[in-house]
Parts: sequence; C-alpha cells; structure tokens
Amino acid sequence: MDDVRIDLITEDEAGELLTVRRAAFVTEAQLYGDPNLPALTQSLTELVADINRPDVVTLGAWLGHRLVGSIRVELEAEKANLGRLAVVPDLQGRGIGTKLLMAVLQYLPEQTKEVWVFTGQDSKQNLAMYAKQGYEYQYDQHTGDLTYAYLRRILGEDEPGESLAGLEP
Repeated sequence: MDDVRIDLITEDEAGELLTVRRAAFVTEAQLYGDPNLPALTQSLTELVADINRPDVVTLGAWLGHRLVGSIRVELEAEKANLGRLAVVPDLQGRGIGTKLLMAVLQYLPEQTKEVWVFTGQDSKQNLAMYAKQGYEYQYDQHTGDLTYAYLRRILGEDEPGESLAGLEP
C-alpha cells in the first residue's frame, strides 16, 4: 500500500477516527468476548480531549481521503507508550499497521529510549507484527477477564527519526 499517507490526526477528524477504531476493535472484542474494551467505549468528547493532550501524538493513515488506520502514542520522559493501533477491517493484513508503527518513530522526542506496547495475549497476529518490528515480550498483566501481553522495543542510537524511514516494513 504505497499510496497510504501517514499524518497527524486533528480534532476535526475525531469522528472519523472514532468510527475507524470501533470498526477495527470489534474483532478484538469478539475474540475476547468483551464488548467493553476501552477503544470501543471511548466517547467522542473523550477522544477529542485525548487528541488535544500535549503528551499524546495520534497519527492517521489515509488512502486518498479515507482514514484507514491510526495509532496513538503517549509520551512519558524517555518512554513512549503505543496504543490503539487500528486498521479498518477490509484493509487489515496489507501493511498499514506496520507503516503506522514505523511512522511513529519520526514523532518521538530525541530523549525517547524505549517504546512499549500492549495487546491481548491471544491476539497472535498483533504479537507477530510487533515481534517482527523488534518488540520483545516483557510480561503479562491481568485486568478483569483479560490478559494483556506487554512488549518493549529499545531504541538504538540512530533511532528515533528519519534514519528508519527507509527500512522495509
């Protein structure tokens, strides 16, 4: 999907982002039998507030004028926490999620030393994608009936930034 453009999400695109996230996370909800995943229950007002936070970067993937994916990054000192990686169901498995993961690195402050992400421990496709991008399993955390796997990627001296832009996803 070479024609996918990655850019910052603005408050004006929040409604479209909410729709993309809900569509993408329905399969996760079905996998875990839990319709109350935070990505599915977040309100538009909460999403707009999140987009406007100074410590959060929200990126979108566009195919033409259509928002087809997104990722959220919370910045915390020397650490970045990825979340809510979402790709519309009809385009999953085509490299859009990987493009978003790689694009995030360009938006991280220089002092960022590590990037963390979590996903459901049964989300095998997600775990494989993160592992392929250099994320290593660290631990599980139980939250209610769900168990999340936490993964970390240590950034090297050449990361983050443009130096990774040429790497193949």
